[in-house]
This record gives sequence, C-alpha cells and structure tokens, in this order.
Amino acid sequence: MTEPDRRADLVLEGGGVKGLGTAGVVMELLDAGWTFPRVAGTSVGALAAAFAAAGADSGTFRDVLGRLDLRKIPDRDVPLPLLSESFSLVARRGAYAGDWIREWLLRELDGLGVRTFADLRRDDPGDDPADHRYRLVVMATDVTNGRLLRLPWDYRRFGLDPDAQLVADAVRMSLSIPFYFRPCTLRNPDTGDVATIVDGGVLSNFAIEIFDRTDGRAPRWPTFGVRLLPDLPAGLGDLVPFYGLPMLPSVRLLEQVVATALVGRDQTHLERPGVRDRTMTVDTAGTSITEFGIGPDERRRLVEQGRTTARDFLESWTARVDERSD
Repeated sequence: MTEPDRRADLVLEGGGVKGLGTAGVVMELLDAGWTFPRVAGTSVGALAAAFAAAGADSGTFRDVLGRLDLRKIPDRDVPLPLLSESFSLVARRGAYAGDWIREWLLRELDGLGVRTFADLRRDDPGDDPADHRYRLVVMATDVTNGRLLRLPWDYRRFGLDPDAQLVADAVRMSLSIPFYFRPCTLRNPDTGDVATIVDGGVLSNFAIEIFDRTDGRAPRWPTFGVRLLPDLPAGLGDLVPFYGLPMLPSVRLLEQVVATALVGRDQTHLERPGVRDRTMTVDTAGTSITEFGIGPDERRRLVEQGRTTARDFLESWTARVDERSD
C-alpha cells in the first residue's frame, strides 16, 4: 500500500499573541507526519513560519515556546512606563523598539543552522522561478512606495542580494505593528533611497494565494492556511481595542474602515471556491493581539486550541481525499 503524500505548503496569518494557536496547529501537523516544502507568514505568522521553514520538529517548537518570554516583547527604550511609550511614539514612530524579539529570533534560528535566506534555499527547480526558490516567504509592507513586499523575493527591488539578508530582519519587519513597534527601513545601496517598512498585515495578513499556480496546471501538493481572526463583522473586537464601547458614529466608521483595510482583501479571497476548504481557523477569542502579559494557563489553552483545530481539519481533509479517490 502506497504511503499518503503528506507534503503541504503553509500560509500563516498574523495575530500577535494569538499566534500561540498557530504554533499549536504546526506542532499537530508535524506530529501527524506532514512536511512543509514552503511556508509563508505575516507578522507572528512569519515568526512561526521561520521555524517551520528552518526544519523545527514538534519538540523544537515546544522548546522554543518555552524560551519565549512574551512579557519582554514590548521593550521600552527607558524603564519608565507610559513616559517611554509616549516619547518613543513621537520621536521614533513606535511605542516599543522591537529589538528584543529580533535578538531572540537571531539566537533561536542560529541554533537551527539558519541565519540568512541562503540557508533556506530550496534545491527544487520544479515549478518555481529561480528567485522564488526559498522555503520561507515573509510579508511586509513598504509604506514609502505603497506596495506589499514578499521577502526574500522582493529584496532585489532594493538592489539587495536575497541570499545575504538575515531571516530575523525580515521577520522583524513583518512584526512592525504600526505605532506599536518601531518601523524598519530598507536602503538601496546603489541609489541611497530608503523605504519605511511596517507590518505585512497592513496589505495582506493572510496571503493564502501566494503559492497557488497561475499556469492552469494542478499543484504538486496542497496549500494549508491557518487563520487567527474571524470574519468581519464578528472579528471587529479582535482588531479594534475599544470595540463595543459607546462611540460617535464617525469613530465607529473609522474603526470599521481600519478593520476592513487589515482583513478585507484576505476575507474577499476566502470566498473563492475551495479556499476555505484548505483553511484552518483557530478560535482565539478572549485574547487580544497585544496581550503579552497572559499567564501560563492561557498560553497552554491557545496552543491546545490550535492542536484541536488541526486534528479536526486533518480528519475532514482525509475524508475529502478518500472521497475523491473512490
């Protein structure tokens, strides 16, 4: 009897602390024997994607999570609450530096033998253009030029060699929640032009289509997506901090516009035939995106919720595959 092919590309949505649910999904898929030729992610999804692309197994994911101190992620420039955030927001365009998570990621990936994108090259000419042959793709937003960046694919737009760029730097760019973390920059060494880079979720928080073929041929393996945010309008409370409180109609409209800008494009794509069938949505209600002070019980709940979501999905996916093969 032929062993089933358990290869799938992964696309992981952003969602801050809710990303613990993503880790649970990936761990469950790994335990079930799935491997990931390519992984893409936005914001915290890029963080999880980096470890999956680096070849981390379920045990490694568990160990990495154990070393991730969420409370250190919002790192102040000076140890003065509120005053530090106010100064940094005005002077440096972000309340928190974002340095701690970058240094942590550098150390953890180095332990897996990954530092630059050259370490994530794919030796599989298959169907990919030469400059797309990487195991990891990270979404970021270039607000200077108004475009979505798919790193490392788009480094050459800035005159940069993709193989020489640090994976941790790309993930840090994708994590740059506007006004929460300090934005990053990319400088073209030939022209001197500098672009400001923020969270990929500004333009695409869930790029489920990134690995889809465009030549009409069947994919070699499926693409699975992992979502953390429910559809609008139910998901407004997960995106807007003060949702539900009495607001002027104009403020409520602004909330809706911002939320739609963040997830509307991706939600529209989800309505295309077959997209939801390959997407797992983890129930992370009750935990906000920037709730970095959650305790161990809530951390375990989110991870387990991800595992449960993956188990249910795989059962349904296997049933559909069996139906098609009959």
